[in-house]
Amino acid sequence: METSLVACVAVAAACGAVISLLLVRVAGARRLKGADLLARRIIEEARKEAQAHKKEIILQGKDEVLEAKRLMEAELKERERELKARDKKLEEQSEKLEAKLENARKREQEFLLTEREFTRKGKELEELREKLTAKVAEQEQRLQEVAGLTMEEARAGLFADIEAKSRHEAARMMRLIETESRELADRKAKEILATAIQRYAGDYVAEQTVTTVTLPSEDMKGRIIGREGRNIRALEAATGVDLIIDDTPETVILSAYSPLRRQVAKMALEHLIQDGRIHPARIEDIVRKVEQELEVHVREVGEQATFDAGVHGMHPDIVRLLGQLKFRTSFSQNVLQHSLEVASLCGVMAAELDMDIKRAKRAGLLHDIGKALDHEIEGSHAVIGADVAKRYGENKDIVHAIAAHHEDTPPNSALAVLVQAADCLSGARPGARKELLENYVKRLEDLENIANSFNGISKAYAIQAGREIRVMVNADDVDDDSTFLLCKDIASKIESNLTYPGQIRVTVIREHRAVGYAK
Repeated sequence: METSLVACVAVAAACGAVISLLLVRVAGARRLKGADLLARRIIEEARKEAQAHKKEIILQGKDEVLEAKRLMEAELKERERELKARDKKLEEQSEKLEAKLENARKREQEFLLTEREFTRKGKELEELREKLTAKVAEQEQRLQEVAGLTMEEARAGLFADIEAKSRHEAARMMRLIETESRELADRKAKEILATAIQRYAGDYVAEQTVTTVTLPSEDMKGRIIGREGRNIRALEAATGVDLIIDDTPETVILSAYSPLRRQVAKMALEHLIQDGRIHPARIEDIVRKVEQELEVHVREVGEQATFDAGVHGMHPDIVRLLGQLKFRTSFSQNVLQHSLEVASLCGVMAAELDMDIKRAKRAGLLHDIGKALDHEIEGSHAVIGADVAKRYGENKDIVHAIAAHHEDTPPNSALAVLVQAADCLSGARPGARKELLENYVKRLEDLENIANSFNGISKAYAIQAGREIRVMVNADDVDDDSTFLLCKDIASKIESNLTYPGQIRVTVIREHRAVGYAK
């Protein structure tokens, strides 16, 4: 019973599954048919839409073709107009060219005619030239026969006469021009120099090659000499100075060419006298100590000099060399004092000439810097100083002014000439320098000998301590124009043959004297 029931249920389930399957297939068939109809409808709509779009595109293309055709026709018409205008222009140019060509042909014919005329006239001129040449030669021959001179002799005489007249005329004009320019230049220079001198007032200190040291008593001389002269020999060996101990009461003389060594010896001897202990070992210690003190003093002096001159930014080694100039003399003039004076004069004159005052003072202060080294290095102190300034980075204008202040290098700048003038002014001022009597007399004799070496000189006198040479000429041998040239020649020979401070005035005098007697 139960088995039958199970079988019935199973059959029923199978039937249900079959029915469900059939229903699903029927529903799928319906769906496929609906989808097919939908697809066909979509395809038909797309085909209709494509046909409409195609017609629209065709119409649009026809419009574009018509527009392009219209534009092309318009462009063709425009080009046709341009071609017609160009053809017309070419025709006009062609007509102008033909007219020019015709004119050129006419001108060519005229040129040919003119050339033939010129050729004919040229032949006539050549024939005329030959006739004139023959006539001139004939006249020259007659002139030579009449004058008794050849053409070359007459030409040489004429040239000599013209040269003499031209030389005298040139000398006269040169004298006038130079006189006017000298008066103007002298007036301006005197104003500038007077201003510079008035604004500077410096003392001169003359130094010699000996230094004296005052002793507290005569007994100190024996202690300085020491047993068997050991102390004095040690002091001389350590300082390089000669000690002169004579009968001068309470005085020791130190003699040496180098002022630095004399200063070291003086300071060392003063320390020893104050200390009281004088023996060789103590002398060497004191000399070393004094040398260090002097080095410091030298730097302080150099710094003070730069401060006094208003010059800053110098290399320390140049400052030290400036300090050493305090112990250097030239023609008995203290070189540091001279350098400060030149710097001051350069600054004053630069202000009058609207030049750079600081640069002028710097060049003036450094112009003699080579004198601090000229006893160690061979050569002129101007060249040595220029090398030192260049080595320590000074401006090229200042280096050139240092090198040119004694004409070792030709001056090519206003600053160099300014330093020359200030240097001469400082050295030539009254009391600035001393000169030995023998050198002074020899210089005066050389001045007079140079003047007497020229022709036409009757007398020559050196006056005003050698600052002027006055020359008398024979009036019969030298005329007024030659007097001017003679003055220039004498001045040039003095410049080339003599060495002197400042300048020398050359005055040439020519005069006629009439002498009569009343009886």
